[in-house]
Amino acid sequence: MEEVTDPAEVSKARIRRAELDRNVAWLRTHATEVYEKYRGKFICVAGEQVFADDRSEEARALAAAAHPGDQGSFVLYIPKEKMARVYANQR
Repeated sequence: MEEVTDPAEVSKARIRRAELDRNVAWLRTHATEVYEKYRGKFICVAGEQVFADDRSEEARALAAAAHPGDQGSFVLYIPKEKMARVYANQR
């Protein structure tokens, strides 16, 4: 791991983080409708919009085409079936 102290790089990282936080907040606000509509799909959230496809690469490409400057986009898969999930340390 390396500590980055260059002010320009730190500034870029802060911008990316702010964009990511904005997109995450948008998804949290719209989670119910997004999860119901896009079950079994990959979604990419960018520019406070959702882009969906059967393939993660395509969802990301759709988002990048619509919001080329958004550095805080992210992709996730929405499982087909709604069910309780348990996440634990699996060492």
